[in-house]
Amino acid sequence: MKSIGGKRLVAALLVLALLGVAAAQSLTFWSWRTEDVDAYNGFIAAFHKDHPGIDVTFTPYKNTEYNTILSTALQGGGGPDIVHLRAYGGMEPLAQAGLLVPLGDKVPALKDFDPNVLKAATNRADGKVYGVPFALQTIQVLYNKDVFAKLGLSEPKTWQEFLDVAQKIKASGIDALANGSKDPWTVETLFGGVAPAFYGCNAFYDKMAAGTATFEDPAFKTALQRMVDLEPYLASNYQGVAYSDMQSLFAYGQAGMLIGGSYELGTLAQLAPNFHVGSFLIPNDQGKTCETFYVDGSYGINAASKNQDADVQFINFLASKAYGQMFTDTLKQISAVPGVVPTDPVLAQMANRMHSEGTPYLMLTLFRYGQPSGSTLLQNEMQAVLAGSETVDQAAANIQRGVATWYKFQ
Repeated sequence: MKSIGGKRLVAALLVLALLGVAAAQSLTFWSWRTEDVDAYNGFIAAFHKDHPGIDVTFTPYKNTEYNTILSTALQGGGGPDIVHLRAYGGMEPLAQAGLLVPLGDKVPALKDFDPNVLKAATNRADGKVYGVPFALQTIQVLYNKDVFAKLGLSEPKTWQEFLDVAQKIKASGIDALANGSKDPWTVETLFGGVAPAFYGCNAFYDKMAAGTATFEDPAFKTALQRMVDLEPYLASNYQGVAYSDMQSLFAYGQAGMLIGGSYELGTLAQLAPNFHVGSFLIPNDQGKTCETFYVDGSYGINAASKNQDADVQFINFLASKAYGQMFTDTLKQISAVPGVVPTDPVLAQMANRMHSEGTPYLMLTLFRYGQPSGSTLLQNEMQAVLAGSETVDQAAANIQRGVATWYKFQ
């Protein structure tokens, strides 16, 4: 009898275990952030601690392949439960196709987000928000403080001073700038760091948004020319220098400066933990500066997910201030969650400048909603200009011609 009773107990325990397994929900979370796997696994562990019945698996794909992989999966009725969404025009096609869940009534915290930040996750056709914005990025000059100290350099206050700094670094035997042009998108990053002060920051942006200015405006062409003026100071053999090369050149002291995003701080901390980094904005001839910023993307829910209740719980976690602070402290990026304050002093400086001198990332926020996108045109045209196969005037005319096929200019 004892033996039979023991078997019954074991059987009962097995049933309970199986019921426990069945009760647990498993969510899949796709992303393009291959460099942030450890960080996201840490975030998920924090969520799981308070939600032991929900398991989340983070799966990143190659940056340049992610959009296609995700779109194909969602259109086929599959894909992940939680979707790392591109911002602005990168999100809209998925929302318009009914592949995402509107979050307005499911995530109470969204009501406290900056309306301008929410635009990056809003479908213009229905005005609904489909994602929780996760990061704000800024573009500026990052510089090696040790190199500056060794050469007796200080942060430049005018464009000519910036060129003088670049020349002195180059004369010391290392590259002035780590920037290359092999990867087209890095050319647009270069534009984001150099151009705004020359085309007129927010005043010009507002005119472009209203369609009352064009890419053939003299101020815009001057901004493109300033990119060309930096050609002697770009990385050696810059046309063959890819993004990962740029990061290595800067992190390992082979270049004194890098025109790049605030997102580089996290990578730099991993590559060179003892690196002393500073940042400044490129000034125009009169010393005017402004800091390009944009929303990097958002977190959304697949409309075809079978785990909607668990999805909403996880998305609300991603919209919380506790998560935002964890995100900022771990990845050294500016969280889009209201009330989060960066603890890293360099990142805090970038965030403060964004609030006082911020100007929206021109091509991303206005001209990625149609084809050919302004970003693709700018990247390809300026690659050609830097290679010497095209003039600035030709590039500006080609960008204007391409965008005008779908964007209304007055």
